Amino acid sequence: MAHILAFLQLSLLLTVTNVLSEFSAEDCKSLGYNKATLLCSTCEKFKKFELNDIHEKCQECCLKDEGDDNSSSKRYPKAVLEVCTCKFGAYPQIQAFIKSDRPNKYKNLQIRYVRGLDPIIKLYDAENKLEDVLDIHKWDTDSVDEFLATHLQMD
Repeated sequence: MAHILAFLQLSLLLTVTNVLSEFSAEDCKSLGYNKATLLCSTCEKFKKFELNDIHEKCQECCLKDEGDDNSSSKRYPKAVLEVCTCKFGAYPQIQAFIKSDRPNKYKNLQIRYVRGLDPIIKLYDAENKLEDVLDIHKWDTDSVDEFLATHLQMD
């Protein structure tokens, strides 16, 4: 019985240590990472160049990819990118994404032009009910593409 209790205590200690070792969003920002959008697969690229210290810190700030854990990455059946064409001058990266062939990769992505609106992505469930709205005005073209590839269901 004592062995089981010791094992449970050790398991709890390791779990708490693991949770506490993860960096806060502010810590990650000071390291140059955006904890809300950094995917762990991006961190793996540092290993190729033997940048182990950077890789370890990146791992503390990243979101698990779909391949790492299927439950951590929700996929949505539909997304709508909304923006006003009058804002293209302020957000050339969003214009570049929309005008490129990248949106064609996503059959369930709709581009909607809404007067005066800064760029957002709306995510919908299978019943076409709005699940989430994301402000993407600071995202670059690759970030939009990577997000959609990760979170949008492919038909």
